[in-house]
Amino acid sequence: MSLSREKPKLVVVLGPTASGKTEMALEIARRTGACIVSADSVQVYRHFDIGSAKPTEEQRGGIPHFLIDVADPDEDFNAGRYMRLALDCIERLVEGGRKIIVVGGTFLYVKALLYGLLEGVEVDQEFRDRLAGERDTKGVASLHKKLESLDPVSAGRINPNDYVRIERALEVHHVTGEKMSDHQRRHGFAEQKFNALKIGLLGDRERLRHAIDQRVEAMVNRGWVEEVKAIRAMGYGPNLKPMKSIGYRRINEFLDGQFDFKTAVESIKTDTKRFSKRQSTWLRADDGIKWFDSAEGKDLVLAACSEFFN
Repeated sequence: MSLSREKPKLVVVLGPTASGKTEMALEIARRTGACIVSADSVQVYRHFDIGSAKPTEEQRGGIPHFLIDVADPDEDFNAGRYMRLALDCIERLVEGGRKIIVVGGTFLYVKALLYGLLEGVEVDQEFRDRLAGERDTKGVASLHKKLESLDPVSAGRINPNDYVRIERALEVHHVTGEKMSDHQRRHGFAEQKFNALKIGLLGDRERLRHAIDQRVEAMVNRGWVEEVKAIRAMGYGPNLKPMKSIGYRRINEFLDGQFDFKTAVESIKTDTKRFSKRQSTWLRADDGIKWFDSAEGKDLVLAACSEFFN
């Protein structure tokens, strides 16, 4: 990516599920004339619309959106591919003089865009599944202690609550037998390519839990189950990666007769709340985020973004 010497400006809108990221990004875009680049690991897939909270054409209101509907459900899509597509997309937008907002709940994608990824070290999904199991039973702190014993330099750089980075550091050591800190020193990570204003939306926990319940109910009422049936009718099975994402997995289990509809909906709500809590933990580990109350901070966010762009 050959950007100008002056780092391009990005506003990055972050927050847990149902915190109002999409609505806030649209407000900022309307106020500043910016376009929106999605950073969502399910919105990249065609046909996965309702369950991914993909903004409709009406919601977009003519605001250009990018990196939505760029992959078929059976395509292999990961953070590395996202990073390459996003960098190419943003380079074109910068050359066209456009203001840019990045928004989405897949924080690994955001980190890949802002800070890069280790190239050449493959993802080991079986190993990641084992780590996730240990995280759920013993907590993230136990994995950070494990990393301290294997790679103290990386452990010292990574917040003990930052599960995504701990997972990757342990995975690099598992796959290659080398410390991530040694990989980073050898590959010589470039400095951050962007001047990024990271906006974080957080609010009262009970309000967020209520918003998640309402969101799931609204998705179901919009035809989420019918959407999954239609995707399956196209020949895309329940074992595909996007079919295992939050919500879609439970609907597939319901369609396969593993439990009734009410149980499926309640399970989606519970899964989403747990995921939202993990998202909040990851976000709080980033001391570069400017925090705003998701219900009361709209005017402050708009003012901060207008000042940043101008």
